[in-house]
Amino acid sequence: MGTLDRPALDESRSRLWRLFRTTCVVVTEQIEQDLEAEGLPPLIWYSVLWALERAPDHEMRLHELAQEVFLSRSNITRLIDRLEDAGLLCRKRCPNDRRGQYAALTEAGLAMRKRMWAVYSGGIASYFTDHLNDEEVQLLDTVFDRALTTAQAGLGTGG
Repeated sequence: MGTLDRPALDESRSRLWRLFRTTCVVVTEQIEQDLEAEGLPPLIWYSVLWALERAPDHEMRLHELAQEVFLSRSNITRLIDRLEDAGLLCRKRCPNDRRGQYAALTEAGLAMRKRMWAVYSGGIASYFTDHLNDEEVQLLDTVFDRALTTAQAGLGTGG
């Protein structure tokens, strides 16, 4: 069945979608406020620092990092500039591609990621997971995983 052949969403599913989207936005905005109140950088900085921490040797090519955190190449470049100015990462030249660059996590970047996580994880708990029992967590994990897998297959990303 093609997308155009699908019946319209019923009201409960449409409401669920709106609630999901609104919850994501509002919870994220609240966590951003919590980070700011603690004098910490914005959440997108956390995403970059976390991606680098998980990467081999704590470094990634800039285009790979952009994909990992869902930013355009121009936006990742500007963000990397700010993170580098703050001493949280440094750039490295790619040895086999003169135009290629890596972003590498610094010790200060690792420390900042950990400071941010204390606030971020508290917000995730307060605004989201504290409202779920273990069964609901498992159910939502299954549902979100299935939806993400389907959407990624449609984008051709596969992962």
